[in-house]
Amino acid sequence: MTSADLKPTPSLDAPRNIKGRSQFAIAFSRLRRKKLGMIALTTLALIYLIGAFAPVIDTHGYTDTNLLRTQEGPDTQNILGTDRLGRDTYSRLVWGIQTTAIVTLTTVLTGSIVLGVTLGLIAGYFRGTPDTLISRLGELVSAFPDILLIILLAATLRPRVLDWFRSIEDSTGVSGLISTGFADFLVLGIALLPLSWFGTMRLVRGQVLQIRESDYVEAARAMGTSTPRILFRHILPNIISPVIVTASIGLGAVAGAEIILGFLGLGVQPPRPSLGVLIADATGRGSTAVSTLTQHPEQLLAPIAVVWLLIFAWNILGDALTDVFNPRSR
Repeated sequence: MTSADLKPTPSLDAPRNIKGRSQFAIAFSRLRRKKLGMIALTTLALIYLIGAFAPVIDTHGYTDTNLLRTQEGPDTQNILGTDRLGRDTYSRLVWGIQTTAIVTLTTVLTGSIVLGVTLGLIAGYFRGTPDTLISRLGELVSAFPDILLIILLAATLRPRVLDWFRSIEDSTGVSGLISTGFADFLVLGIALLPLSWFGTMRLVRGQVLQIRESDYVEAARAMGTSTPRILFRHILPNIISPVIVTASIGLGAVAGAEIILGFLGLGVQPPRPSLGVLIADATGRGSTAVSTLTQHPEQLLAPIAVVWLLIFAWNILGDALTDVFNPRSR
């Protein structure tokens, strides 16, 4: 009998080798076992797909008016009825979802992820003066009540941004930058930044302060690895899990803030619809507000249902991701 005959035969019941699976693949496999998390993820994907395909699935133009069919209930031609100007409520709803999707995703991606992560890496790794400046700036911004600071920024920046875009249109001959809502998206993105970047920065900073003294980071420094490579190649992949959790929870807060700004008239401006504008039109604008609430509640219930689903689903998904990435719950 040779030594080869003494080697154990692999069993079919033995656990398979999962070497090569990425961290995100393993995390998603854990998330699939959480029913509430998957329901929330599916709900969010459906809502954002509706917004992405708004030009395809709408039945009317969101600016089309028909004064002969104002304040009508749902029927085969207008499945959610019409508003006081004869505009199709369903079409305005799906375009409003697109507006909220664009604002929330761009704000979180640029503010929470790009700005917050970058500043957190710099503050935690270099410490000293950069850490002091970034931390004091964040504390100064966070000292203001969030919603009041957002309203102040939106109201102050809008006239200046609009003037800037008008000068660009006049000098280049390019039209549509204002009418398509691009200028409003820029204003909202800047106004909502204080709501997203500081919390992420503080989280990343704390993680980096722990990891920067680890053996593999010291070895990378000893080998002459450049600082950007150490930050984004060696440190960032090891702190990405809490960033994902924070971003998912923050998306619900950003969506709520954007809707409040739209309700107050400081969000995306007409003719482009938003969920906040739809709610404001149904509850408090014009003398027909009372009759709208009593005779056509679908004009209010539809956007409110979407708002509730967005905020609730993001919070549920954030809780699920916290369990998925928490080592103690594995």
